Amino acid sequence: MLDVISKVNDVVNGIVWGWPALILLAFVGVLMTCLTKFFQISHIGHWMKNTIGAIFSDKGVTGHTKDKSISQFQSLCTALAATVGTGNIVGVAGAIIVGGPGAVFWMWIIAFFGMMTNYSENVLGIYYRRKNKAGEWSGGAMYYLRDGLGAKKGCKGIGMVLAVLFSVFCFLASFGIGNMTQVNSISGNMESVFGVPTWLTGIVVLVVAGLVIVGGLKRIASVTEKIVPFMVVFYIIGTIIIFFTNISQFGAVFAAIFKGAFAWKAAGGGVIGYGIKLAIEQGMKRGVFSNEAGLGSSVMVHSNSNVSEPVRQGMWGIFEVFADTIIVCTLTAFALLSSGLVDLTTGETVAEYAGTALTKANIIATVFSMHFGQAGAAFVAIAIMLFAFSTVLGWSHYGTKACEFLFGEKYTIIYRVIFVVAIFGGAVMSDNLAWDLADTFNGMMMIPNLIGVLVLSPQVYAITKNYIDRVLKGKDVKPMLSNFPDVQAEQEAKLKAEEA
Repeated sequence: MLDVISKVNDVVNGIVWGWPALILLAFVGVLMTCLTKFFQISHIGHWMKNTIGAIFSDKGVTGHTKDKSISQFQSLCTALAATVGTGNIVGVAGAIIVGGPGAVFWMWIIAFFGMMTNYSENVLGIYYRRKNKAGEWSGGAMYYLRDGLGAKKGCKGIGMVLAVLFSVFCFLASFGIGNMTQVNSISGNMESVFGVPTWLTGIVVLVVAGLVIVGGLKRIASVTEKIVPFMVVFYIIGTIIIFFTNISQFGAVFAAIFKGAFAWKAAGGGVIGYGIKLAIEQGMKRGVFSNEAGLGSSVMVHSNSNVSEPVRQGMWGIFEVFADTIIVCTLTAFALLSSGLVDLTTGETVAEYAGTALTKANIIATVFSMHFGQAGAAFVAIAIMLFAFSTVLGWSHYGTKACEFLFGEKYTIIYRVIFVVAIFGGAVMSDNLAWDLADTFNGMMMIPNLIGVLVLSPQVYAITKNYIDRVLKGKDVKPMLSNFPDVQAEQEAKLKAEEA
């Protein structure tokens, strides 16, 4: 049965992650960057001040909310919980092993433009969100596909079809990228480092995750806001120590990254250019797997924020990609490439370690053990466990929102139960199959979302210009806060109260 699933997945994966899809992903990021006049660079001080900087300001953004929404910081933590996961450790290692050091360069490129893709998704998510019967905000690609793209002349049908397709693919992806791959990485590391059987890990994670997930978004947000900041900081500290320990390798590592990104060479007698093709594919695929810019996933939790301004939540999207890929993934890549475990030309394990059964799942643990002893390997195993566990929590919310859109709010509890039960399957599943399925589901939900962002790019431009005119240039213009008159009036009143 698993062989059949694997073969079918290979065919579908070749389609959804073919060059047309990768070109579309890059094109949307470049387009949104150009339309917003390189907002991620031209207004870097502004978005830094209003994201991570705001946490330390007098007003701050850490307060909890009394209604069904969550704070901006909670929405970031829940989104980061879903993005800062095994992709930052296992995914980066896999990209380097398969695509060589050059894959890191293409990961940076897709992240740079992906900042504005994620920004655009969040802007559209806030602008087209609505409240459900329980008073909780519901937003995401399915809503701006239905109410944004679908509002275009002659596009009502296609908008609804794409919204349904996105929701179906997101529903499936939540069991792949948000469940099976994460738990698979937890069980694999717990077994290799601590000798814990995979089935036992599966049961423990199932029980603990179930207690949080069934409690809904408020409980998920309260857990992730406590886990995410600490796990990211401690992991970054570990990689920074390795960075300075191996600082003499700085030049060689970054030379290998840039050289590998454009190394037009034959591989095993194959076609010239195969090396750069692998580097681009792995860099882009693993980059998206890590930061999720273009998938339309994190916007579903960003849309639950108590923010009124679409652009303000969009800026949190920029920071999310920046923190996830530019910082965490880069530090992981440097730690591996400076370790001596892999060949700086090919990214493959060097001959000296060829017989040590190093895989993308445990090679970073080996790097840490080389610098910190057995405690280093244990630290990575625990980091992967927390990263992956928080990702499971974040993605359970995404799947819940997809289920709500497809079947209605009352069926979301059934989804949560099935999602929790599926955790055990991920713990004992084949490593490669779990990641291959996740890749496919990512691509399937990415395509309708990117079509929506592309068609609605003029709307993002207008909302961004409106914000810049009002906030940065001081012009007296009516704010663009929602597509719906009733929500616009409500949020406009809230914004005036905040500014008073």
